[in-house]
Amino acid sequence: MQADQMWKVSTGKGVKIAVIDSGVNAGTPSLKGQVLADEVPGAVAYRATDDYNGHGTTMAELIAGTGAGNGLKGLAPGAKIVPYRVQFDDLTGGAEEKKKTPEPAEAIRAAADTDAKIINMSFGSEGPSSTEEAAIQYAASKGKLLVAAVGNEGQAGGGIGYPAAYPYVLGVSAANKSLTVAEFSSSGNYVDLAAPGEGFPGWCDANFRSYCDDKNGTSAAAAVTSAAAALIWSVHPDWTVNQITRSLIDTAGRTWAKDDPSKYAGYGFIRPRVVLEDAQYDAGAAHVDPLAADNGGDLLAKSSSSSSSTPSASATSQTQQNSSTGATSAAGSSANSSNDSNTLWIALGGAAAVILVAGAGVAVTRARRAR
Repeated sequence: MQADQMWKVSTGKGVKIAVIDSGVNAGTPSLKGQVLADEVPGAVAYRATDDYNGHGTTMAELIAGTGAGNGLKGLAPGAKIVPYRVQFDDLTGGAEEKKKTPEPAEAIRAAADTDAKIINMSFGSEGPSSTEEAAIQYAASKGKLLVAAVGNEGQAGGGIGYPAAYPYVLGVSAANKSLTVAEFSSSGNYVDLAAPGEGFPGWCDANFRSYCDDKNGTSAAAAVTSAAAALIWSVHPDWTVNQITRSLIDTAGRTWAKDDPSKYAGYGFIRPRVVLEDAQYDAGAAHVDPLAADNGGDLLAKSSSSSSSTPSASATSQTQQNSSTGATSAAGSSANSSNDSNTLWIALGGAAAVILVAGAGVAVTRARRAR
């Protein structure tokens, strides 16, 4: 991805990213000054900066870490993180703690009503939930870019992962240094893009004493994709979510036909560099969703005449792409925060800087492809 070159054009400054996860520790050296805890809506703000397993903090650092204190330097170090702490399977504290900690769907809906442009969801579950899908549709109607990990069940032949499989969500699989989709990465026609997700450092646990050097997971790939979108949106603040999505898809690297997306890497490997280096890049129509061919069109355009409308409930649940936590949603499904037995390629030096990869170009359609 040539991160050093991209940072000469954009660091993601001015873009806020909602990280819905296990919480985000705002006190790590790399995240000092990067976390906007005061901007979390009160109804879902319970212990937002108390990360109970280290996963959310790792995702936040991969997105917007500054690299201070020999910590992770994210792909968009100029962006800001708005933290959300939700229920995953490894949440402890009993019934009282669960009562106070919001479900993922609650956090998604709350984030939709803020000025965060991107909602990162590095988690998931195998079953859909009407409550969660309604929240996803509501966030999409508010013009948010929704990014989710597709899951880490590739070797186990796992099923469809949610929320990645919902319409209006970019499902991201994990790739390695050789631009090959990792064996653990889940696959299917809900995979839209691929990004680095193998061989990255991350916090070992909630004690925040040290990084583990070899983590893997599609959760990281989703975080890197959110950061890539922030780099582009910072330079083009007037673009809509449709244009940001189109730019990521059209410039993605691939070796297959553009009308025959891969079930492993979707439309290709993300290359935000291609957008940033082209001052004349045309992102296309603002109100034409590049992935909406089969789902009734552009939700943002539809909602422009009734911005207060609440989408009908359908199906929602989380499919976390790692091997760790799980959260029980209101629909009774189990959501996992991704522990990712982690591993992304990151250049370690005084600070660890994410260095990503690339390929060719492609165009797209948005509703989940026929299964």
